[in-house]
Amino acid sequence: MVKRRSLDLGKDNIIQLIIKLCVPAVIAQIINFLYNLVDRIYVSNIAGIEMQSLSALGVVLPITSIIAAFANLVGYGGSPLATIKYGENKKQEADYIFNNSAVLLLIFGVLIAVITFIFAGDIINLFGCPDASYVYAVNYLKIYSLGSVFVLLSLGLNPFITAQGKALIAMISVALGALLNIALDPLFIFVFDMKVDGAALATVISQAASFVFIICFFFSKGALFKFDVHYLKLKWSYVSKILLLGLSPFIMQVTEAAIQIVFNVNLKMYSLGDENYTAAMTVMLSALQIISLPLNGLGYGIQPFISYNYGSGQVDRIKKGLKYIVIIAFIFAFITWLLSLLYPVIYTYIFNCSYIVASLVVKYTPIFLMGTIMFFAQMTLQNVNIALNEAKVSIFLALFRKVILLIPLCFILSYFFGVQGVFYSEGIADLVAGTVTMTVIFIRIPRLLKRRVEQIKKEHEALIDIH
Repeated sequence: MVKRRSLDLGKDNIIQLIIKLCVPAVIAQIINFLYNLVDRIYVSNIAGIEMQSLSALGVVLPITSIIAAFANLVGYGGSPLATIKYGENKKQEADYIFNNSAVLLLIFGVLIAVITFIFAGDIINLFGCPDASYVYAVNYLKIYSLGSVFVLLSLGLNPFITAQGKALIAMISVALGALLNIALDPLFIFVFDMKVDGAALATVISQAASFVFIICFFFSKGALFKFDVHYLKLKWSYVSKILLLGLSPFIMQVTEAAIQIVFNVNLKMYSLGDENYTAAMTVMLSALQIISLPLNGLGYGIQPFISYNYGSGQVDRIKKGLKYIVIIAFIFAFITWLLSLLYPVIYTYIFNCSYIVASLVVKYTPIFLMGTIMFFAQMTLQNVNIALNEAKVSIFLALFRKVILLIPLCFILSYFFGVQGVFYSEGIADLVAGTVTMTVIFIRIPRLLKRRVEQIKKEHEALIDIH
């Protein structure tokens, strides 16, 4: 079974596996980020409505993040389960999990498309949109909603490509859409004079292209998982496991979106509707993603290795892999944290910020990003819990950072310190949550691996007794 993979997750050199799995996964996360980043860069150059357009996308961003979270719910819930089943040599169960995941993604995609299109205006108002940006935000969301099925299926099926050791193909599927988006954005925005609407249309077409590529892959000979009509009927025993395990990455992304709503609402209230603060927050949230997404990529990339070796009981390989990942993640987090604190002005150049917005970014970025040094634990190691099928711990840690800490902090600090409190809340919450996550994981994972060794030993002894 393992020989059918492009990589042998149970025998290949661990460092080489990390490179082959994690580098494409990190690049895929960065490329995926380009969808929104490129849109923001281009719309911030639309003559006459530069900051209004940037603010509009700042409001729409958490909405598109929530849509993508449903893809994570299924994709990152189903793919580790399928990989563990392959590690246990249970191919039929793995195929059932894959096909049930595809059906769930289709259902979520259709429902989200209908809801977001009909209630676009209400949603935009709920998310704290400045009045000057309202029309641009509503139009973008309506167009984006029409392609949400493609978004769900392309993002949700992509982890199943990585799960079978084909991280490079998974990266290419994301790169295809991102590069197409880069090419179409200026065409629709400036040449066809569609402005913000053009950015939304370019994104939808690009996601559709990624979807077609991914579907073609799963019908090819190289795919380990195949679409099979016998496994498309939803089976609750699998659906419940997929959704439970995927709940952690879902919560992480939804709460990221929720806190952006809280940020926008508080900024609108305490800045008296000044869109410059919303635009500055959009830039700082982009900086936060630049730091966090590569670290997420490391965690997602190592998942197939962790899950497969956990399923096959090769605990020593897991320990070595984790040691390397922790070192790599911490070095990256430290370097980006230091640069952000010392040279925040670099982020203003990316978005062609006005003088007022740039001054706000330079002033508040060191406060806003001061906790990102702990992202090596909060982002990367959090995904290791998912790979080990530790759903309850993952859910708690996902809720702790945003729901328990950040959202209450934002309201409290904003009440006492005004807009400055909004920026302080992110930095403080990240420091505290990252420390707690690191402590929990470093204590719990060794115990979990020890228990897995004992479980494998008992299974072998039971087989010997039977024979």
